[in-house]
Amino acid sequence: MAPTHDVPAQVLVASNRGPVSYEVQGDGSLAARRGGGGLVSGLSAIGPDADALWVCSALSDGDREAVRRGVGEAGVRMLDIPADVHTDAYNGVANSVLWFVHHLLYQTPLEPVFDAEFRRQWASYEAYNRAFAEALAEEAGDGAAVLVQDYHLCLVPGMLRELRPDLRIGHFSHTPWAPPEYFRMLPDDIAAQVLRGMLGADRLGFLTRRWADAFTACADAVGGLDGTEIGVHGLGADADFLRRRAHEADVEERIVALREEVGAGRRTIVRVDRTELSKNIVRGLLAYRQLLDDHPEWRERVSHVAFAYPSRQDLAVYRDYTAEVQRVADEINSVYGTATWTPVVLHVKDDFARSLAAYRIADVALVNPIRDGMNLVAKEVPVVSDEGCVLVLSREAGAFDELGDDALVVNPYDVVATARALHSALAMPVGERDERTKRLAVAATALPPARWFLEQLDALRA
Repeated sequence: MAPTHDVPAQVLVASNRGPVSYEVQGDGSLAARRGGGGLVSGLSAIGPDADALWVCSALSDGDREAVRRGVGEAGVRMLDIPADVHTDAYNGVANSVLWFVHHLLYQTPLEPVFDAEFRRQWASYEAYNRAFAEALAEEAGDGAAVLVQDYHLCLVPGMLRELRPDLRIGHFSHTPWAPPEYFRMLPDDIAAQVLRGMLGADRLGFLTRRWADAFTACADAVGGLDGTEIGVHGLGADADFLRRRAHEADVEERIVALREEVGAGRRTIVRVDRTELSKNIVRGLLAYRQLLDDHPEWRERVSHVAFAYPSRQDLAVYRDYTAEVQRVADEINSVYGTATWTPVVLHVKDDFARSLAAYRIADVALVNPIRDGMNLVAKEVPVVSDEGCVLVLSREAGAFDELGDDALVVNPYDVVATARALHSALAMPVGERDERTKRLAVAATALPPARWFLEQLDALRA
């Protein structure tokens, strides 16, 4: 296939999800929706004359229709990978196997089971990665820099290295990396294939030193790094964007609505998450219930504002988890609620303006993942908090490395200790809370998205 852009690209990004998506309207026209995030900021920061190209997958029927019609954005190449291949690769392998391994999520008496069906899906994962590698090879100029993103595309660096040995290839992992004893749950040949795919890169990036060291320990099983450089780049919050966006009219409206739901004068414990198994929402709710049991003086004085936005609802285990979050929240409200107080204010419909409103009114932010590559919520809340906010933070979040000194740190499995931390957070003197919030905000914004991207690009080119 010939390149789709007249000028060979000198900077290329590859990711499953791209910066734009399409929807077929009732009249048959296509409507484009543009996304944001660190990669968008980073590509914008390198300037319009950088010959940059983003290679991504068509994810929806609208995306595939846009590819077929030749509709697209300048600087974006969307791959029309067959829907069944994408489903196998994305849901069957990336989200149901690699994600589970890196987040230590398996219930090992029963799972995983690597049977013939898994091998069939793995073949789709290989085909999906190969489609990306071939597109990047076609589009890249001589000696171009290619930045491959995340666990969806672990095999791309090795495949691309065979096709284009002249390229500078980087890969960045936005998740944790599993320790060797857990990574070895993968079939031996698959584990080796993943590692060799990653080691096809000149440079591998991770969010924390802990995840980088875990990868290095796994790589020792296939002969070590063999010249591949390892870098740590702790993605931070975009302070300018957040502070500006958090004071727009729609956020102000949602603050009023949230205050009405919570009730005048009440304190707030806020969490904002996707309903993702690793986010530990159910144990967070149980810790809040424990707080109400252990410290009845907080009843009717504090509400838990919990936003649990749907994630991966095409997978049964995620649907079941979402239902359990709702069940536990309803149970707490049934047992403790009164005519004038709703203990858990739960919202499940994604609303970014409402999330920012919750950040601003939070007295306590609860971020208690089982395991998380970074967790930007932990970094965003201190940046936009109106009155200062105590961060209760899991030691298993990547953000712990940077924020742990000024947070109240918890073992995410220990509900009783998390309840104690919530009590300490609510009881913390205002002066101490304010000083902690200021230090958290400085640490959280140390490497904003555009600089995070450019730092990797510069290191790859060096």
